[in-house]
This record gives sequence, C-alpha cells and structure tokens, in this order.
Amino acid sequence: MPHKFVMTGGGTGGHVFPAIAVARVLRERGHHILFIGTERGIESRLVPDAGFEMRHIRIGQFNRVGIRRKVQTAGQLPFSVGTASRILRDFAPAAVFSMGGFVAGPVMLAAILRKTPLIVMEPNAVPGFANRRTARYVHRALLGFDSTRRWFPAQRSEVTGLPIRAEFFSVHPKTAGAFTILITGGSGGSRTLNRASRESWPLFRDRAPDIRLIHQTGNAEHEALAKEFASSGLRGEVVPFIRDMAGAFAQADVVIARSGAGSVNEIAAARMPSILVPFPFAADDHQKKNAEALCQARAAHMVLDSEMNGERLFQEAASLRANPSELERMRERVTPFARPGAAERAADVMEEAAAAGGR
Repeated sequence: MPHKFVMTGGGTGGHVFPAIAVARVLRERGHHILFIGTERGIESRLVPDAGFEMRHIRIGQFNRVGIRRKVQTAGQLPFSVGTASRILRDFAPAAVFSMGGFVAGPVMLAAILRKTPLIVMEPNAVPGFANRRTARYVHRALLGFDSTRRWFPAQRSEVTGLPIRAEFFSVHPKTAGAFTILITGGSGGSRTLNRASRESWPLFRDRAPDIRLIHQTGNAEHEALAKEFASSGLRGEVVPFIRDMAGAFAQADVVIARSGAGSVNEIAAARMPSILVPFPFAADDHQKKNAEALCQARAAHMVLDSEMNGERLFQEAASLRANPSELERMRERVTPFARPGAAERAADVMEEAAAAGGR
C-alpha cells in the first residue's frame, strides 16, 4: 500500500544525500515523498535535481554562529515549527525521516507534537544536539556506530550504517593513468584544505609534476583558487562543487577529506584510501571520533586540522603514492566499515512505522 513520507535534513551534502538515498528507495516502492528544507540551503538545489518535491521553512543555524544569529534563530523557531506543523497537517505523512542539520529541528518538533512517527538517522559517534534532546520521543533511531546506542532507548535503536547512494558501492579501484589526489572539504569547502592544497602546488610541481589533482573548494574561495591553479603547471581541476562524487572517487587513488559521517561512509563504500582531516569545531568533536574509528583499524590516515599545511599534505600523499601495497591494504581494511543496504533498511523502517500507525 502506498504511503506518504516526509524527509528532512539540510545545510550540507552530508545531511541531504543520505536522505535522498532513502527517498529513492521509497519512491521505487511506490510511495509519495515530500522534502522539507530551506530556500538557502544546499537541499534547495539537490532535492529538486533528484526529482523530489520540496516545501520550505525559514530557520537559521544555531551552532558555530555568533550571539546575534543565535538570538535570531531562537526567534524564528516558533514560526518554523508552526510552518512545519502546517505542512505535516496538509500532507499527512505516515512517518517523518530526519537526517539532522539545523533545518531538521523544527520538523522533528512538529512531528513529535503531531504524534507522527519520527525516524532519525544518527551517523556520528556522538549524536547531534537535536537528536540527543528528542531521543526518548523517536519511533526508531538508525545509527552509524554501536557505541551510539547508549543515547537512545535500546528497544528503539539499531545500527544500520549511513544510507549511501548505490553508485559508491560500484566504484572500482583505479588501475591506470596518472596518480590522482582528490581533495574535498565537503559541499561548503574547507579553508584549511583549500590553503594546504594551494601551498602544496609548488611542491608537487617541483617533486612530482606527473600527479593529477581534483579539488572541490566550495563556492567562497573557488574563483581565486581556480585562477591560481590554472597557472600552477599541474594537471587536474579545481571546482566549487562535485555533483558526481562517486565518479570523482573512481578517478582518484587517494582522497583527502574532512571526516564527517557522510564522507567517512562514502569512503568506506567506495573502498578508498584516505587522509582524514577532522573539522576541529564539529559538535562534540565527532569528526575526530569518526576518523579515529578508521585509524584504529589502520584503514585511514589522520592529520589534525592544526597540523595540515602544504608540506604535510604533500608528504602524506607522496608517502602513499610510493607504497602501492599500503594503498591496497587500506582498501581492504576500510571495507568492513561499509554497510550496504542501509538505505533499504531505512525504507523498511519507514514502512514498518506506517503499518504500525506510530505504535
């Protein structure tokens, strides 16, 4: 029997892409999907591009912003919850799926107030603020790490891994062509990785001119970096955003990235060797914990944000390039972190919630 479902989560690709992965499975099963997001967030582009309907609410960030923005967001909250509640009333979903991000908070509160079954995905080792606050009200919590269970009711949580688009599991190890380094700081880019990449260009040009670089910069610094890269003498491309990240993985020998849950799970799904640079201001330092989980299994290398510069980036990449057997071992060690079927399991849980009527 077809059902209606609401998906929410935004602000970054790490929140949006997993929700889209689940939505695709639900759509294939005949269900009607509606996303709730913001007009300014990345979801406003990615969701329509994926062919899904979207409604908007107005809400700003609360974490990593100044007092003025926090006050502004707090003032918006009652109105955004009211808007989300009206959308849920009119659309009448059988369940709501939340990937987190600042847009998700009002939708989660509206779902709880309307007694609509709420399924949350918490892919990080430490839950985000909204998920911690609403943990006892969720219908089901889908987790990325077993250690995260302690934050949620045991009988209403399970470890599924993060829903990852199927194309990442189809990435095959690169076997020919120039040694290629993919650098990505996420959909918004990373100042640290942008700076380190730029500083590394003369080193690669002088010591390893045959390498190729693919660098996702984010919009803010793209124009200046692209102009400078064009005169660097190196091969590759500097782009603001990569829509086909799985395709970029397929071209790369090693990935240098932040260690948000989305990045870590995509790296695992594609069996990619990686150098992880945790964002030091992530809530509860969860990016460092994510990276440590892979590093303890020797499935990745980690460089702290404060230690990442052009020389360090060059040294880490050159060391791996000189050791193909280590690259292969990293592929083998990261494979157990991949959890195929997470999107399908999340869709199953949504259907189970609909069938149970929220019980």
